[in-house]
Amino acid sequence: MGPFIGRADELARLTRVLDRARAGEARAVLVAGDAGVGKTRVLAEAAGQAAAAGTTVVTGHCVDLGDVGLPYLPFTEILGVLAGDERFSGTLAAHPVVDRLIGHGGDGARDAGGRPQLFEGMAALLAELTRAAPLLLVLEDLHWADQSSRDLLRFLLSRGVLGGAGSAGGAPGRRLAVFASYRADDLHRRHPLRPLLAELVRLPAVERLELRPMPDGEVARLVRSQRTAPVPDAMIRRIVERAEGNAFYAEELLAATSETAPGGVSAVPSGLADVLLSRFEQLSPTAQQVLRTAAVAGRRVEHELLRDAVQLPEEELESALREAVGRQLLVAGGATGRDSGSGSGSDGSSGAGSGGGSGGDSAYSFRHALIREAVYADLLPGERVRLHRAFAHVLAGRGLPAEYAAERAHHSRESHDLPDALAASLEAADHAARVRAPAEELRHLEAALDLWSAVPSDARPDGFDTVTLTLRASAAAAHAGETHRAVSLTRAALARVGSDEDSELAARVRYTLAGNLMRIDSLTAAFTYSSEALAMIPADPPSRTWVWAASTHVMAARYVGDDATARDVARRALGIAEELGVPDARADLMISLVGLEGAGRTTSEGRARLREARELARRAGNTSIEMRALFNLSIGAYESGDLDECLTWLSDGLERAGRAGLLASPYPLEMRYLRSLVLYSLGQWDACVQAAVSDAERLPAAGGYAIGPALSVALARGEQGAAERARALLDGPFDWMATLVAAILLTDAAVLRHDPEAAVDQVRTSVAALVDDAGTTPDVVVRLSALALAPVADAAVAARLADDEEGVRRWSETGAELVGMARVTAAEGEDGSPQGPEGRAWLARAEAEWARARAEPDPRAGEETGAARERAEAWERAVEAFGYGDVYEQARCRVRLAEALVAAGRREEAAGQARAARDTAVRLGAVPLREDVERLIRRARLAETSPAEGVPALTARENDVLLLLARGRTNRQIGEELFISGKTASVHVSNILAKLGAASRTEAVAIAYREGLVRAEPTASG
Repeated sequence: MGPFIGRADELARLTRVLDRARAGEARAVLVAGDAGVGKTRVLAEAAGQAAAAGTTVVTGHCVDLGDVGLPYLPFTEILGVLAGDERFSGTLAAHPVVDRLIGHGGDGARDAGGRPQLFEGMAALLAELTRAAPLLLVLEDLHWADQSSRDLLRFLLSRGVLGGAGSAGGAPGRRLAVFASYRADDLHRRHPLRPLLAELVRLPAVERLELRPMPDGEVARLVRSQRTAPVPDAMIRRIVERAEGNAFYAEELLAATSETAPGGVSAVPSGLADVLLSRFEQLSPTAQQVLRTAAVAGRRVEHELLRDAVQLPEEELESALREAVGRQLLVAGGATGRDSGSGSGSDGSSGAGSGGGSGGDSAYSFRHALIREAVYADLLPGERVRLHRAFAHVLAGRGLPAEYAAERAHHSRESHDLPDALAASLEAADHAARVRAPAEELRHLEAALDLWSAVPSDARPDGFDTVTLTLRASAAAAHAGETHRAVSLTRAALARVGSDEDSELAARVRYTLAGNLMRIDSLTAAFTYSSEALAMIPADPPSRTWVWAASTHVMAARYVGDDATARDVARRALGIAEELGVPDARADLMISLVGLEGAGRTTSEGRARLREARELARRAGNTSIEMRALFNLSIGAYESGDLDECLTWLSDGLERAGRAGLLASPYPLEMRYLRSLVLYSLGQWDACVQAAVSDAERLPAAGGYAIGPALSVALARGEQGAAERARALLDGPFDWMATLVAAILLTDAAVLRHDPEAAVDQVRTSVAALVDDAGTTPDVVVRLSALALAPVADAAVAARLADDEEGVRRWSETGAELVGMARVTAAEGEDGSPQGPEGRAWLARAEAEWARARAEPDPRAGEETGAARERAEAWERAVEAFGYGDVYEQARCRVRLAEALVAAGRREEAAGQARAARDTAVRLGAVPLREDVERLIRRARLAETSPAEGVPALTARENDVLLLLARGRTNRQIGEELFISGKTASVHVSNILAKLGAASRTEAVAIAYREGLVRAEPTASG
């Protein structure tokens, strides 16, 4: 290897990471840079130092397979290398994950553990390996990683090998380092690696190392180091100028330069591909043919696979390979540019043909992906077809297991052997399903569907037809979170169902389409198709297909507001499901009936039925319906104001969805949103943001709304760009949940800007978009109205102070419109059920804002009048209502309450509320709220108001709670005596502890007695 030029600082950083890893602190570095900038050479130098110090170094490569995916390829390559090392053979044999990824695996990948078990198995294996010796994993070309590999890497770095995301460093005692490189210039705006990188760099144990273009002086040193004879200065200057800091460009320009050319510089083509080909053309014809064949295989190719494809005598092949290696176009031993003797590294592309990723010395790699790309692009069309056909035949003749079917499909398709491409695509889809890779399964199935009509009927695999294949593809799309794609595929299946098709299959297509349409909120169309499905199958004799069609129709009927039909069909179908013994259909129907028969999900009876339905679905193995039950249990607890129980159900549901590989499906998506929402409400904002970061890359396009609560945190903390990110949720096809979440965020953004017109316009636009086909107004309108009322009330107050009668009239009318919307929505609700704690809190806030909007100036400001007392009481009700658990909104209401108390002359109480609001704002990092409350404190001179002995003032309600606290009452008992919930009592107790500076209830009572806030009660005489 040539001398290592430049990059001293970058190498030093990697060396420090390796030192920490050897000491037991696992670390990871993401190495970024443009193609050819030297990423691989830096990694090779660091790896060489690591190996010299006794660290085991293993490399895995990601490959570019175009539209197909090869799940877990870099990790299968790593395991292949480790399996060939005698030191680790015993350890690998004891871990089932090895057989699942590089063995035949059978149906083991279908076991209950699914992907999480595979991920945990990989983490456990690596952890055990690090006990034997320090380990460095090098992952190259991460920009080509398949989705499953990205998911596994995320797990290892954030939850597995490197420990929890919140830890200060890596997992203790694990002598592991992970270096992963990627091309920064390949990451377009929507590249799937971008969100993963954004997530990983936030982890304490992960750092990013960017390789920028080399300085001209370093490039000049690099050029000189490549030749033993002196290089003319004019040539060096020309190369440095044209290389623009890219080490690989510089090397290639130098290699293609003729010292005998005029001026010392040859007529090098302007494009780098031409430069690369000028070197390639210096090879002998045999070596060129070998290189062309290798380029069709991909970035890396096994010796035996290349030999069988090129069909040359062994001696001629070895001579050609030796020539290519000598010209530094290929690297022997399966390595890349780090062993090429160059001063830069490779970080390029690959096709198929890695032979499944096994390691060893009997393989060759292109020193740089751009070399392979240039050679491949120079092939004649006929050459490409012939060589792809050769590799397809070799792979088929080897009898490789299904995990290599993706490679065979790639070569067969490129060689126009469509029957084999079809068969291999179906095999690849089966493999992707077994390893829980729905996105890859979908791509393989779509490839098979594209090929189907081009393959003669007698050449197609037996047991398949386009309708069932399309339905399977739609299911894979739904599991991958591609809901609109699922609808499109099911519509395609419907178009392929002929009039002579089996009526049950035709009905199945229709009720599947109805279910998918409901997921994108096309409710009227869903009801139409579910009605057609039900009508196509006779209810007598009873059949499973009729039961499932009925179950779908029940949901569709309820969504369009036809509860009577939904109830009648559900009861009838439930009886037939029980008769036929279809427990998962029974569970689905029971869930629907919970909301149709009065025992709603907020009642104890309703939740008992939901738990029974969950158990039925679990025993039947229908995880999708189990997810529906768990979601309803979660949202029922949320609507009841029991946020702790809600988090318990959410944790259970998401853990179950993860095991089943369904985290991207609709109900788990909503559970992920709800989890973030609960964390946001409880004031656990850092956890809320971390959950969003963890979810970001795994969220499908249709699930972007799940980061909404994290964007609420960003808004409340005054972060730049939060509103623009919220507006981006509206990009793409209409999505009801995304529209709802964006409505909340954009309305609140206008409120924080003190822009009443924008807030009101946003509410009106959002309501128009969210009203469904049945004309139902969503419950969120109460919240939107209350939010918009804040700047409207500000505008009304300002207009009165300015004697602007037109402004007063305008904003009063707008306020009346908003409070009217809130009242009507709260009274009727989406399903006619009473508002839960959240809805009641937002209605209380709307009423308090309305009272402020219509208040006339009080000539006796600072004295308690009837109007001032009414406004203060309205805000006290709002503060208490948000005591169910929404600490931020409660703090915002405290600021308004403090204003009302100042106007009423109750300054000590106002100061106490202001201090409580400021404490919450400081704890949450809510900068705009903190600034608002501090302005109020300065304007009203509340800092000058301090109770005797420095004890903060308590509200009337807090005094009541303190008295009962002194009597030894529990939160539940306090709630019962004061007719408030135990949760609200708990909030009051927490506020009392904060105001008194007490660490416990006992200490708070002691302070209260000492300061005279509570007097000892007389005891009965003996």
